[in-house]
Amino acid sequence: MNVAQEMLESKAVVKAKKKSIIELKDVSIYYDEERAVNNVSFKIRRNKITAIIGPSGCGKSTLLRALNRMNDFVEGARVEGEVLFSRDNLYGKDVDPVEVRRRIGMVFQKPNPFPKSIYNNISWGPEINGYQGSTDELVERPLKQAALWEEVQHRLHEPALNLSGGQQQRLCIARALAMEPEVLLMDEPCSALDPISTAHIEDLLFQLKSRYTIVIVTHNMQQASRISDYTAFMEMGDLIEFNVTRRIFTRPAIARTEEYVTGRFG
Repeated sequence: MNVAQEMLESKAVVKAKKKSIIELKDVSIYYDEERAVNNVSFKIRRNKITAIIGPSGCGKSTLLRALNRMNDFVEGARVEGEVLFSRDNLYGKDVDPVEVRRRIGMVFQKPNPFPKSIYNNISWGPEINGYQGSTDELVERPLKQAALWEEVQHRLHEPALNLSGGQQQRLCIARALAMEPEVLLMDEPCSALDPISTAHIEDLLFQLKSRYTIVIVTHNMQQASRISDYTAFMEMGDLIEFNVTRRIFTRPAIARTEEYVTGRFG
């Protein structure tokens, strides 16, 4: 990499700090007395894809769940430090965690459609939250955003569980988008999918980042290098390095990062 490229990437990191939507400040996460994440700090840029990588058990999924307070459901889990979302601390006393999860949606590792129709999978969440508009329009919009509408528009009232695995995962993405979040968290969303379905999801993420900020946890180094703009590398609960993805995969600042992304361990 030449000096000009390094300067551009350094400027990109500085720019990310100015346009960040989420900022982690000395975040530590505990399960009872066991610390799973250690004093992690970095910023997540608006309308970009940030990948969190690292070996199994390094704390990346725990950290991801902290971004929309999903760890609240785990007995004994607690968060120290600050997670700022548009400058507000998500763990402040007056913050409603339900509203946090509406604004910061999540898609899990395995597709988990509700045992309802495709239509009701999309409409159910907004309706119980007081949606008053056209339900047909509500259902159509996120299915189009998730590149699923053309495949299911004539079978909307069939069970969602009849869909293929890849279609179910895109339905779960559409279900999250129906709540009109600002940020979409994705925990290994392609790990249970075949290569063709994985390619569909990756193409979809490229399209979605113009409207949403995306944070993805992945074990797949090739996937992280293909789709993300920024990458955080974690090991044993520590943030080892955070930088522009190109820099992480071609010229990391930390030797341990290079060892991981080149497959020497993990």
